[in-house]
Amino acid sequence: MRRPRLLAAAVLAASLTLTACGGPSGPAAADSPTCPGGQIRMGVEPFEDPAKLVPAAEILGDALERRLSCPVEVQVTEDYSAEVLAMRNDRLELGIFGPLGYVFASERAGAEPVASFGTAAGELSTYTAGIWVPASSDVTGVEQLRGRTLALGAVGSTSGDALPRQALLDAGLALGDVRVDYAGGHPEALLALTSGKVDAAEINTQQLASATASGIFDPTRFRQVWTSQPIPNDPVTVRGNLDPQFKAAVTDALLNLDAQAVGEIGALLDVSPPGKLVPVTRDTYAPLFELATKLGLTESDVE
Repeated sequence: MRRPRLLAAAVLAASLTLTACGGPSGPAAADSPTCPGGQIRMGVEPFEDPAKLVPAAEILGDALERRLSCPVEVQVTEDYSAEVLAMRNDRLELGIFGPLGYVFASERAGAEPVASFGTAAGELSTYTAGIWVPASSDVTGVEQLRGRTLALGAVGSTSGDALPRQALLDAGLALGDVRVDYAGGHPEALLALTSGKVDAAEINTQQLASATASGIFDPTRFRQVWTSQPIPNDPVTVRGNLDPQFKAAVTDALLNLDAQAVGEIGALLDVSPPGKLVPVTRDTYAPLFELATKLGLTESDVE
C-alpha cells in the first residue's frame, strides 16, 4: 500500500521535504535527467477545501508519476507565499499557482509556465472574480460598498484580492473607504458572507460552482454586484533553473496526460467538462503582470 504523499499545511510549514514513495527508486531513478534527485516535488496552492483538493491533486500526481517513471511528491502549501518560497529555495520542481501567484513566482523563483487546464474543446479555460451580497442588501454596485465590510480570500490571490481591490479603486473608493476582511481563502470568504459576518464577499466562479454543487451556497439567497473580465486558469509551472531536458520531458508528459487524470483538479477550477492540459507561456498571463504593476504589488504582498 502506498503511503499518502500530501503534507498538511502545518507539517509543510515545518518541513517541505517529503520521502519519496512508489515508483522507481535507487540510483537508476536518481541518475535520470527526468527524475532529478530521485523524485519530483510538485506544490499546489491551497485554493480549495483540503478534503476536496488532496484527492484531486493525488490523481494528477499519480498520472504524472506513471508517465515519467519517477515518484511525484504532491505538497499542498500553507499559502501562496509558502509555495513561492519553496520553489525559490529549490524545494519544488513543479508548482501549480494562481495566476497572480505565478507572477510573483516568476519574478522571485524563476517559475516558467508550461501548461494549464483546457476545456473539452482543447481551449484554455478561464474563470472570473466576483463580489456578492445578500439578496436583501441595498447594495447594487461596488461604489455602494463605502463603509461596508468586504471579505476577501487571501493576500496575493488573483480573484480573492487583487481584482476586487482594483474594482474598488475603479469605483472611486480609496483605501479605508471599505472595511476589508481577509478571511484566509475562497471558502472562508464565502462562509463569512453566508454566516452574515460581512456585508459582501468575493466569490469567484470556481468557488461558486464547488460550493453550489455541495449545497454550501444557495445563489438564490445572494446577488452578484460585480464580475471581472475572464482570467486564464492556473498555470502548472516548472522551476527555471532545472535542466532543459527535464523541462522538455515534464512539459511533454503534462500535455499528454489523459483528460481524466487532470479532470478531478480541473473540476475544482470550474473546468467542466474537462479536457487535457494545454500549453501556456508567460505571455498568456501578461494582463496579470500588468495588474501587479498597476496596483504596485510586489512579492512582499503575498508574504
